[in-house]
Amino acid sequence: MIEFHLDGRSGVSPYQQLVQQVRQALLLGMLRKGDQLPTVKEVVARLAINPNTVLKAYRELEHEGLVAARPGVGTFVTATLADDTLAAHGPLREELRRWLDRARLAGLDEESIEALFLTTFRTPATKEEE
Repeated sequence: MIEFHLDGRSGVSPYQQLVQQVRQALLLGMLRKGDQLPTVKEVVARLAINPNTVLKAYRELEHEGLVAARPGVGTFVTATLADDTLAAHGPLREELRRWLDRARLAGLDEESIEALFLTTFRTPATKEEE
């Protein structure tokens, strides 16, 4: 089951963060068709947020056709976003984990690691780097 977290510094609304986390879990194959999302009550208790925030996120996911609510039972995944490249995710995730370990050993804090990643991600590679 997915465990949600919120980043108050991200500038992204809490409901949108929940939507993004479900979509990412679906892309990575961490959530599959038939899996149950945490109940609204569980998310509210864990994150200390308004129930309407969770409901809004779940409604958006339902509108996208990714989940379906079953009254009295819960909200369940109805579609996946994972594709044939899913097999490559494991090795890439391990490589990224090793890179993160090296970055931490080099003294970078979480904010610096995130800034480095985002600027590198958004900067096109030069001919020499390819």
